[in-house]
Parts: sequence; C-alpha cells; structure tokens
Amino acid sequence: MPDLVLHNSFTRRRERFTPIDPAHVRIYVCGPTVYDLAHLGNARSVVVFDTMVRLLRHLFPRVTYVRNITDVDDKINARAAESGEAIGAITARTTADFHTDMAALGALPPDVEPRATAEIDGMVAMISRLIAGGHAYEAAGHVLFSVPSFAEYGRLSGRTPDELIAGARVEVAPFKRHPGDFVLWKPSDAGTAGWDSPWGRGRPGWHIECSAMSARYLGAEFDIHGGGDDLIFPHHENERAQSCCAFPGSQFARTWVHNGMLLVNGQKMSKSLGNFRTAREVLEDAPAEAVRLLMLKAHYRATLDFSDSALAEARGEMDRFYRALEKFDVPAGDVPEPVLAALCEDLNTPLAISALHGLADAALAGDAGAAAGLRAAGDLLGIFMHTPAEWFRGGDDEAEIEALIAQRLAARKAKDFARADAIRAELLAQGVILEDGAAGTTWRRG
Repeated sequence: MPDLVLHNSFTRRRERFTPIDPAHVRIYVCGPTVYDLAHLGNARSVVVFDTMVRLLRHLFPRVTYVRNITDVDDKINARAAESGEAIGAITARTTADFHTDMAALGALPPDVEPRATAEIDGMVAMISRLIAGGHAYEAAGHVLFSVPSFAEYGRLSGRTPDELIAGARVEVAPFKRHPGDFVLWKPSDAGTAGWDSPWGRGRPGWHIECSAMSARYLGAEFDIHGGGDDLIFPHHENERAQSCCAFPGSQFARTWVHNGMLLVNGQKMSKSLGNFRTAREVLEDAPAEAVRLLMLKAHYRATLDFSDSALAEARGEMDRFYRALEKFDVPAGDVPEPVLAALCEDLNTPLAISALHGLADAALAGDAGAAAGLRAAGDLLGIFMHTPAEWFRGGDDEAEIEALIAQRLAARKAKDFARADAIRAELLAQGVILEDGAAGTTWRRG
C-alpha cells in the first residue's frame, strides 16, 4: 500500500500523511451557508473532499468525516428580510436542496453534519474560554477576538500584518482595540435571530462556528481541515487562531488541504457576466457522472475551467468507460496499483483517470480482469453509479426519449415521414441512436 502524500497549505509543501491515530483518521470540511442553491464552485469542493474521504477509507480502518451546515449567518438574515420567508423555512429548504444535488453528484454524506443553530452552547463555551484566557474581550455588546494575543496570526495565509488588516474586510468600529480584531459574538435586535448568552441576546460570528463544531466532534486537535482556497483568509486563519488559543498546546488541524477555484468558460463565475451556474442547472442538462468526472479531470489544487465543450468531452469519456464495462459482467476487483498510487500522490485525479483509460483499453480488447479493476477504480472515484444499460439508455431523461420514440412511431403510421425523420434527427442531436428492427425500435446512447 503506497504512502499518502498531501500538500499541506500550512507548511506550503507536500508531506507524508501520518494521522494522529492510525486507527482513526479525523477530517473536518467547511460546509455550505444555506440560503440558496449550491453553485458549481461549492460542488467542486464537495466532490474533491468526497474523493479524498473515499481514499482515506480505503487506506485506513476508520475515518470520521465532519462537514457542517451554516444555518445562522447575515446572508440568511438578508435573504429572509428580502423575501419575507421565515429563516427556518429558507434553511430547511436549501439544506434539502444541497443534499439532493450533492447526492446526485455521487457525494456520500458525512459521518456527522452539525448545524450551527444546534451548536450555540459550544460556541458560547469556547468564547468564554477565550475571554478567560485573555484572547477575547467584550465591547459595546460584542465579543471580539484579540488578534495581537496570538503571535502566529497570519502564518496559515502567509500574509504580513499590513496585508492582514487590508484584506480582513472586517467591520471598522470604534470599540475595537486593534483594527484586525474580529467578531466572536454580536448583538441581535428583536427582528434578527438570536440566543441568550452571558453578553446579552445575540448570535455567533461565522468563524467561531466551525471552531466549536470541529472541537465537539473531532477534538481539540485532528488530522485534516479542508475547504476552498478562498477560505484560507480570513475564515481559516481566524478558526486556527481561536482554536489554538482556546486549547493551548494544540495545533488544531495538523494538515490543511484547499481546493482551487472554478472558472466558467475561462472567467470567474459572476451573475453580472451571465455565467453563474448552479449545480442543479448543470445537472438538469448533463449526466451527473460526467459532471463529477469533469471536476476530477483537473488536479484539486489547480483552477478548473468548466465549459460545455469540456463537459461534452467528459461525457464521451464516461461513454467509453461504460462500453468497456459493458463487455464483462464482473464485480469490482482490487483497485489497480497505478490508480491507487496516483491518488496517494496528493490526490492526483488526472493521473488516476489516465490510468482508467488504460484499463478501458485493455477491457475493450478482451481483458476481464481490467474491467474488474476499472470498476473498482471508478468506485473509488465515485463514478459508475449505473449499470452500462442504464447509462446508455439515458438515465433520468428516459421517459422523455420514450415519448419522442412513441411520437415518431405515430408519425410513421400516419405516413408523416418528414415528422418521423425530424424526431430521429432531434434524438441524434442529443446523442440518442435509434435502431429499427423486426421487434420494434430500440435506442442507445452514441
């Protein structure tokens, strides 16, 4: 079994992964703020860390994967005020939408999925520890973390003190002792979600939520903390500061892993550019496994450019893999060494997918063992959720295809051959090939 090597964002180098407890790996990944549908960038992070957890479970006897739900946040409050919908209704609906969309992408649920609103007591307790330790202070109904109290502040992001202040985007307030100090607790008015606390009715700051939840379910120190690289500063920098100060002597997370950003057609996703894509919109038009494969074709630390042409290419690759599996009705074998070795080299999914193509070549040439290895490798990557027959018959759009075939049959019976030919052409444009025979019309994906 090869050693697992991961790039640690904290040390800025690749390191052999050595868990605190080899019998139990613990990983925390920042989850969604539930006020709207997940976009493609959110989905990429979920797919990356789902793949990492699958690999960890292959390598180690026990893995605890925690991913939170942020259901108290000013964005949620703003959406409720704007729409008139109750906060609880917004968060319940969007959490269910998130679960549906991520399951469609083959992402397994985390072992623990704490909701911030159910963890307020832990946040209050951690804030109290920080105040008692001289790392936080009350001011004007707020509790703030004292950045100068933590000498290592900025080490994760690698920013200088001036850069930290300039990039913090924290509220400028006269009651702060230092311009970089950030909010742990803030007051809530009568119309805003709030909880009783030693500092009055209020709500937690964003950063303290993840610190408290990771401590409750994984302990003061755990193996891997993951998320998008846009979270390194200020969110993860602040998490680390709070947690190390609340639990002196702990390192909080031993290894920090961050995935790169996602572009759409070469540009940053933006509603103003008209290229903002939710995962649900994409999944309505393309098979989920092709979307997942596209997300894994770029190394997780690299920028991923998501385009219709790249998605069509990924769909063609999935067709090829399923053609190889179609030749042999065999169960999954052992994960082939080249695939496992690639994934153990800092989750090198592009190299692993290249190895899948080699297995497909061998299977298409008649090697049943290669087909068994291909299936095992696909399972580790979270693809091959269907049988070949299901894949080539179109999955979720099967009913629509069957309806068009019925319309074509009716047109032929009515001798409206122009209409029948137009339907055939329409289906062919969707990649659906019709085959007329004595037993009727059958179809498959091309």
